[in-house]
Amino acid sequence: MRHFNNPYDDYSPEAAEGLISANKLHPDSKVASLVQLKWDWTIDQFTNLDFSDTSVYTGTSGIALLKLLKDPNDQTNLKEVKNLLCLRKLKYKRSSFLCGDAGPLAIGAVVCHRLKENQETEKLIEKLLAMSHTAVDCKSDLPNEYLYGRAGYLFALLYVNKNIDPPPIGDQIIREVIEAIISCGRTESRLGKYKSPLMYQWHNKYYFGAAHGVSGILYLLLQGKEYLNERELNNFVKPTIDYMENTMYSSGNYPSSMDNDDDKYVQWCHGAPGFVYLFSAAYKAFGEPKHLQLALSAGEVVWKRGLLKKGYSICHGVSGNAYCFLELFQLTKDIKHLYRAIKFAEWCIAYTKQHEECSPDRPLSLFEGMAGTMYLLLDIQDPMNAKFPGYTL
Repeated sequence: MRHFNNPYDDYSPEAAEGLISANKLHPDSKVASLVQLKWDWTIDQFTNLDFSDTSVYTGTSGIALLKLLKDPNDQTNLKEVKNLLCLRKLKYKRSSFLCGDAGPLAIGAVVCHRLKENQETEKLIEKLLAMSHTAVDCKSDLPNEYLYGRAGYLFALLYVNKNIDPPPIGDQIIREVIEAIISCGRTESRLGKYKSPLMYQWHNKYYFGAAHGVSGILYLLLQGKEYLNERELNNFVKPTIDYMENTMYSSGNYPSSMDNDDDKYVQWCHGAPGFVYLFSAAYKAFGEPKHLQLALSAGEVVWKRGLLKKGYSICHGVSGNAYCFLELFQLTKDIKHLYRAIKFAEWCIAYTKQHEECSPDRPLSLFEGMAGTMYLLLDIQDPMNAKFPGYTL
């Protein structure tokens, strides 16, 4: 068993007393009262950062994203964030947001815009767009998955347009990336004769999870819904979502990859947590009640099996799973989901080695370490606006 038994009572007004006030975290709650202390301790640890890794996933740009969340408009902080991005070290090779140079470039463009460094903002956007050649070319060796591939590059473009007004990246390049993702998916489906109109392969496996698989790619496409036409949405995206629904285990969880019968993963990168986001986005896009029910059902799996023995991380730990409940709270306004997110945050605050059987390889990082937990603790202060870092716009 890869998870601890959930020791918490589920939501009731009595259980939530002292935790929630006016649909927000109660200022006297354990989580709220310890945030500043945890922040100060976390910042002290960053004196040991490895500046050879500039990625958002495990490197200095992930710490930059955390500091940007803490003080998004403070000029001194923005300059510190910019330094953490290590923009002069970038080699412009990998084009994804989390594990490539597109992430630091996109964040850098937003930071320079807020610093009113207009010329540098334009240069960074030009460099980001210059990386598009592999993303728009279906014959390139760039995968389509989120962590390293086209979906990750798409997020970088959408992130810039979301955070700079007026949006500086034109529709055409975004359309070309989307068209490449859909074209690759259609080709893969035809070659394998799959019932799903879109299918994607990574490292010789057909992954389904958020990080490397179909659910993550579809989620990114739905976040760029305004750039998709009705044919793409109704003939390719929606039927593929229906296909993914039918892969569900009897437990309510989802396989990490095609024909995988091992029902063991309940973490953002594999399993039900990633499907919470997919079905939530599908409900927003298509308005079908079944998608809402599927999102809620996936959330139930996370509540039951989401206190992971692997630790506290965003990618494959409890912090990432807590974000599922914040997503469902925003979707439904049901206070139960905010309560569940707070209980998972309490688990993260009560740090003990008994709660973590695997120490992270990069213990300071955003997606594998303490920076991710800190991101959650900051984000949960404003639950209606909390966003899974580097994945939800």
